Amino acid sequence: MPIEVLMPALSPTMTEGTLAKWHKREGDEVNAGDVIAEIETDKATMELEAIDEGVLGKILVAEGAQGIAVNTPIALILAEGEDASALDAALKEAGAAEAPAETAEPKPKAEAPPRAAEEAPRPESRPGPHREGKERVFASPLARRMAKQAGLDLAAIEGSGPHGRIVKKDIEAALAAGVAGVAQAPPADRPATPPADRPTAPPAAPAVEAPGMPAYVEVPHTVMRKIIARRLVESKREAPHFYLTIDCRIDELLKVREQLNGRSPEEAPGAYRISVNDFVIRAAALALKQVPAANATWTATAIRRYQTVDISVAVALPDGLITPIIRGADQKGLADISREMVELAARARAGKLTPEEYQGGTFSISNLGMFGIKDFAAVINPPQGCILAVGAGGPRPVVTDGALALATVMSCTLSVDHRAVDGAVGAEFMAAFKQLIEDPLTMLL
Repeated sequence: MPIEVLMPALSPTMTEGTLAKWHKREGDEVNAGDVIAEIETDKATMELEAIDEGVLGKILVAEGAQGIAVNTPIALILAEGEDASALDAALKEAGAAEAPAETAEPKPKAEAPPRAAEEAPRPESRPGPHREGKERVFASPLARRMAKQAGLDLAAIEGSGPHGRIVKKDIEAALAAGVAGVAQAPPADRPATPPADRPTAPPAAPAVEAPGMPAYVEVPHTVMRKIIARRLVESKREAPHFYLTIDCRIDELLKVREQLNGRSPEEAPGAYRISVNDFVIRAAALALKQVPAANATWTATAIRRYQTVDISVAVALPDGLITPIIRGADQKGLADISREMVELAARARAGKLTPEEYQGGTFSISNLGMFGIKDFAAVINPPQGCILAVGAGGPRPVVTDGALALATVMSCTLSVDHRAVDGAVGAEFMAAFKQLIEDPLTMLL
């Protein structure tokens, strides 16, 4: 039998992914270790390597298809000595496997619950060749998902399963025959836009105008944007945030930074370019060692206080942001942190991070100072208990020894989950952080 290639679980929490690109085509030879596809998760794009040898006989999931559940077959590889007839047998077996769930007619319900918008009846959809116009369309869950991904109208497809139910092979036949989906007509007061879950949808629909409404475009949600939205709502809904802001003078830090960068070798691998953010990472890590109660997470049964200091650092991407982790940051010097952060940020923007490089941090830092933002409050990165928001450093009036003077001041705000970290603990952390930032030589010891 042909070898099934399954949608892999690229992280412990992954339940579905997007098939971003096929590197092999049907009929191509496949060797163990060959990159056959690229899989997009909520945070990165990973290469899928073959573990078996043979010929790629059948691609079951098209490029761009979203929401593919983990362990779903995405392709079939023909082993040595197998031909196209083996594919037919495998596909028939897959269709037969769906049959038991399809043989029983659904039991009528006294009152059917409302269905989601994408599952709502389409009054304008034309009926299939064997159905009455108002008759319900029966299809297996897999067939429904495949039709949704391909933008096909189930009412236009004739089913070959028990009682005329549409099964996987019917969708494949429809795709091969070029059956077009019939989109639901938009309300009169809304312009039509392409469904966000169609893999063939463009990055943004053309600008449209409607009477009494401003012109706009709609950008379909990416997997990353959906996950970010869900996690942010979860964080603000479940974690009781409170905020602590402190001003740090960084004139001495800037002097030390200039001196250290002046000592950097001119050529790799020993070269480095320390940034203010590198000092912030180092100071936060050392402050967490001094105040370990701030390095904590709330769980349903206990407050989890971490024994390691793993700093997640927000990196902006076109579709959102990702937080690569400097692990054991309290054990690393400024040059090591700088080099590691440069490498992680570059790989993050290229979508090449592995799940281990952005999952499992204990504390987060978000720095918008490079955009000129003076101060802000960040949303906690669940399940962590704290996130430090860093603003831009700039000249501000300060009082020194009773006299007014100018100093370079940087505002930092700690967002805290009050379930895991109390106000006094947060204040103690911020005091330790401020002392380190204002006396940067202590970070070199």
